[in-house]
Amino acid sequence: MDNRVDVVIGTVIYRQGSYIIDKLLANQKEIQQEYPRSELIFAVNEADFVQELERLLSHWGLRGRVILYETIKPEYARSKVWNIACGREAIRRYTLSQPEVRYLLSLDADLICDADIIEIMEREIQGYDIVFSGCPLRDYGIGLAGAGCVMINRSVLEKIRFRCVEFKNGDVMFEDNLLELDSFKLRSRIKRGFFLHVSHYKSANEARNIEPHLVSLYQRITTSVLVRYVLIRASFVVKRNIPWRLKVIADKLRGDVW
Repeated sequence: MDNRVDVVIGTVIYRQGSYIIDKLLANQKEIQQEYPRSELIFAVNEADFVQELERLLSHWGLRGRVILYETIKPEYARSKVWNIACGREAIRRYTLSQPEVRYLLSLDADLICDADIIEIMEREIQGYDIVFSGCPLRDYGIGLAGAGCVMINRSVLEKIRFRCVEFKNGDVMFEDNLLELDSFKLRSRIKRGFFLHVSHYKSANEARNIEPHLVSLYQRITTSVLVRYVLIRASFVVKRNIPWRLKVIADKLRGDVW
């Protein structure tokens, strides 16, 4: 039996948000059957949830583990994004502690994807450092820049860290915004597209679905590396998350809502 792990699937999860846990684990079972050299890592900041998740991993016969992390944030911070950022950072550090792992595939806990997701994303990342696969957002539109479904190679993971910034006015720059910012500074090669079938669940039985398709001209322009960098940099000047605000407005105007 080959015990090597060269791809980590990292998922930040919390009890309240685990409403599709059985669907998620069934999907992960299919993924590991397709790609046995993968490992599922759950990051959780609720100590009383760890053993339950470990039992579920064992029940489903999954290769994986649960890591308990601490949410560290400024005293004034109120956003839940800190939980996500700290969880993704814990997964990044774990990934780097495994010398044979080549890629981190970051997936949200409310997404179900193709069983051959790793093969698809590995194919798309050839010649690139980071690959974002678009997925429907829970409330507005389609995301092409988030960390909900992204593969990152080890060389980039070694040079960045997941973090977020919360302004005193309450606006937040998400961890994926700062991943893009740091990646631009590193001159990382970034690819975006709709490479997968993805179901994004808003509740246990309510999901938005998307199939693989071409990126439109509008999406290519608005998610280009340079445009995103300028908007994110400008956000720090005005203390507002400009990319997110513009996207919400555009999606509402197009009627692309849940």
